[in-house]
Formats: sequence, C-alpha cells, structure tokens
Amino acid sequence: MIETLPRLIENSFLIAWDYLEATGELGHPDTAARHLLDTIETMVLQGERRQLLLSNKAIASYQRFSAEQGLPLAS
Repeated sequence: MIETLPRLIENSFLIAWDYLEATGELGHPDTAARHLLDTIETMVLQGERRQLLLSNKAIASYQRFSAEQGLPLAS
C-alpha cells in the first residue's frame, strides 16, 4: 500500500514530536511544530519519501535551531 503525502508528513512529524517530547527537548510547542513541519515539508517537496529519514532530519534540524536560538526546553 502506498502512503499518501499527507499521511507521510503526519507520521514523520509524530515520530519527531514524540522523540523530542520524550527526551525533554521539545521546547515551545508552537515553535517546535512549525520548525518540524517546515523541515519535513521542504524535504517532501524535494522528493524525499523515507519516513524515518524525514523525521530524523527534522529532529536534527530542530536540535540545531534550538541550540542556536537558546530556546528554553518545555517544562
């Protein structure tokens, strides 16, 4: 069964979100959500369809962004 693009984006986002939440790295939910979605959507538009790669790249990108911005972690 072929996964639809909206489902691919949703599943990739949820994997990244759950990981960041479990590790305490989530930060402000609105900021995290926007960054994760932007990263995943950009990669999908470039043709990437591997769910775990999408989520892992989004996690890494958010971690870099969070460190560069000095964002507080969610409590």
